[in-house]
Amino acid sequence: MFLYRPDPSSVGANGNQPLMLIKGGYNLAYDCLDYTPMVLAIHIRPEETVNLVQPETFTLSPETSFTQYIDSFGNRCTRLIAPPGRLSIWNRFVMAHHGAAEELPIHAYQHTVPELPDDTLQYLVGSRYCDTQKLAPLAWSLFGGYWKGWSLVKAILDYTHDRIWFSYPNARDERTAFEAHQERTGVCRDFAHLAITLCRCMNIPARYCTGYLGDIGVPADPAPMDFSAWFEVFMGGRWWTLDARHNQPRIGRIVVARGRDAADVAISTAFGTAVLTEFSVITEL
Repeated sequence: MFLYRPDPSSVGANGNQPLMLIKGGYNLAYDCLDYTPMVLAIHIRPEETVNLVQPETFTLSPETSFTQYIDSFGNRCTRLIAPPGRLSIWNRFVMAHHGAAEELPIHAYQHTVPELPDDTLQYLVGSRYCDTQKLAPLAWSLFGGYWKGWSLVKAILDYTHDRIWFSYPNARDERTAFEAHQERTGVCRDFAHLAITLCRCMNIPARYCTGYLGDIGVPADPAPMDFSAWFEVFMGGRWWTLDARHNQPRIGRIVVARGRDAADVAISTAFGTAVLTEFSVITEL
């Protein structure tokens, strides 16, 4: 078990909350047959950049012009035209983190649908990978008898965690929540999609998240690191971070993008042929 022990000289603004420094980034490369327009969602969410000690160093090789914009979900996106051949993309940053594990919504109130803010309603309905119509009968048969609130959310977390067997070789980028439930295998995005869909079926707004999740405070995973996927639910007037794959609070998540499901937060969208030839993600203390 890895346990973080902060440097006593590293303290927060209140003088007693220790901080830890997380070093992160990635190396990506795409091979393109021709000039290929691309949209990338691979930057830290704008609201999280206030914790950066060293800002992102975003580098393209060969040097390529790009522009950036904020999409409808608040994600920072990059537009560029990749030249023929290989485009390499590097990024590094250092972020301060308070070192505490995530809170769970144990005492959070589950809003009725009429009470929900307007901007949460899109996270109640079906989306490309979250096929609520197919899973609603199952959801109500399994969870209809639970008290609203944390007991209901915890039941969905436990069910999803136990239902799917994690396996990189069985990853499919077109698998829906219903198919993940039927096939009982997948990767972190499948855990997130199934839990999101079941929450939505039970009238709990749920949205998809992707970003960095290092092995901080847990045994090291020997597999090469990937961007991780988890989800958030809206209860008690705020969004809460949950993870059906690991099914425990974690330390040091860094959000890159949020959306209705994985279709909204793809790390790259190419309008032409762009083959991913290098992919490595770094998150370490």
